[in-house]
Amino acid sequence: MAGKLPSLNGLKVFECAARHMSFTKAASELNVTQTAISHQMRRLEDELGMRLFHRFKERLELTVQGQAYLHGVSLAFDQLRFSTEQLHNGCNNTTLAISTLATFASKWLLPRLGSFRLEHPQIDIRVNASTDLVDFVAGGADTAIRYGIGEWKGLRADRLMTDEIFPVCSPRLLTGNHPLTSLNNLAHHTLLQVSGVTSNDWSIWLKAAGLPANLTSDASLTFDLALMAVQAAVDGHGVCIGRRAYVEDDLRAGRLVAPFGKSVATNRAFYLVSPPDLANCAKVVALRTWLLDMIGDTEIQRTTEAFDF
Repeated sequence: MAGKLPSLNGLKVFECAARHMSFTKAASELNVTQTAISHQMRRLEDELGMRLFHRFKERLELTVQGQAYLHGVSLAFDQLRFSTEQLHNGCNNTTLAISTLATFASKWLLPRLGSFRLEHPQIDIRVNASTDLVDFVAGGADTAIRYGIGEWKGLRADRLMTDEIFPVCSPRLLTGNHPLTSLNNLAHHTLLQVSGVTSNDWSIWLKAAGLPANLTSDASLTFDLALMAVQAAVDGHGVCIGRRAYVEDDLRAGRLVAPFGKSVATNRAFYLVSPPDLANCAKVVALRTWLLDMIGDTEIQRTTEAFDF
């Protein structure tokens, strides 16, 4: 029996009979005969190799083993009831709670979210921007947009868009002293960097471009959020290593330019991450479908625009 779970029906009968201390009342609650209850209990006890009830003529009494077992079985059924309730509440609730990265929310999601609301006016949206892994069990979110290699154990991860990095800067840096019209002049500009898991982006790109990692002698500017580094580039404070999802709107609007022709693909991507019990809820499916359609349209649009990365 070690490592093997007993019959779920048997456990259900045991929990019910122990709660009522009566096979008759358990039979009434479960809508079966008292004989069926007795047979299920005998079968469970045979599976376990021990007795859970003392059976007296007018009453039942739990054995020592039965008392100990009831505690764990009751907790398990309470958790199942709670999880089922959360599942129904999560799917039936019209509020879609999205956890996402602050920069992705600011630079990509929010500028496009209006079209989702037009398509699904019945869904209320709550966006929480955080770099922390969301606790789906605690009800922190219905789904999350995360950046990584797609390995989130026990969760469904749908790949949204691949990632690539390349330098971006204000158009003002294309003129004046040391204009960014050639790679050689990059050494005369401040490199804007982001700390954390993407802190080596400049090193990756410089290596791919055949340039030394310590290219510039200027003190760098480092930010803990990519959106601040992008804004610093827009303001002309230096050259930012841009992720496409974070800079494509600024490129299209002319607030930024990509002065060099080389982009570098990374092994990371943006994913929509959902717990299995919520992944097929209508509101999560609606968001997933909209995201994939929106990103697919963006990919097609890129092929027709004059961005030479």
